[in-house]
Amino acid sequence: DVFEQPQHVGPKKIEFHISTEIPAVLQINSEKEEKNGKRVYLYASTEEINNTGFGRIFPAPSSNDKMETEEEDEEIPSEFISRKDLEKNRLSREEMEKFSVFKNYEPGDPNCRIYVKNLAKQVQEKDLKFIFGRYVDFQSEVERNMFDIRLMKEGRMKGQAFIGLPNEKAAAKALKEANGYVLFEKPMVVQFARSARPKQDASEGKRKK
Repeated sequence: DVFEQPQHVGPKKIEFHISTEIPAVLQINSEKEEKNGKRVYLYASTEEINNTGFGRIFPAPSSNDKMETEEEDEEIPSEFISRKDLEKNRLSREEMEKFSVFKNYEPGDPNCRIYVKNLAKQVQEKDLKFIFGRYVDFQSEVERNMFDIRLMKEGRMKGQAFIGLPNEKAAAKALKEANGYVLFEKPMVVQFARSARPKQDASEGKRKK
């Protein structure tokens, strides 16, 4: 179309220019493209598609990333101990029988508070939070407020702790998974706290007053 339009305006002059210079170049280029271009580039394009694998490289990692993030979301945050680590460092029932602290073990009556004993001297509140914090939903203000750790470091109660959890279900799960967990080379003994103990503390406080 481009070459035909000027022919109407000045047929003689433009015809000379077109016939001598441009068509020669165009013909050479077009011949090259026909001989080399179409065959070579067609093969190259198919080879590029097969070899570079844009389809393989980009979508695959994105789907894997999604899977990983979904798994991370479902798993307990890294600031708390994982279930695998709990299981890995927990004594089996047979091993527990060898320790005297588990000799007359009874879990007690289920409630939202648990009692932990046989704690090593090095244990701090942050260590207990690292373990038992996994049973608390810290996004919930109610559960966050109910989570309470009382670690005894002096007197007869030394090496023992009381931990308040959001509900009985969380406490039962904590007892099941954390009982026998070896913390600082000492296995923890986890039981349900006796409901009578807080009442005794309250009555003792009244007597002192």
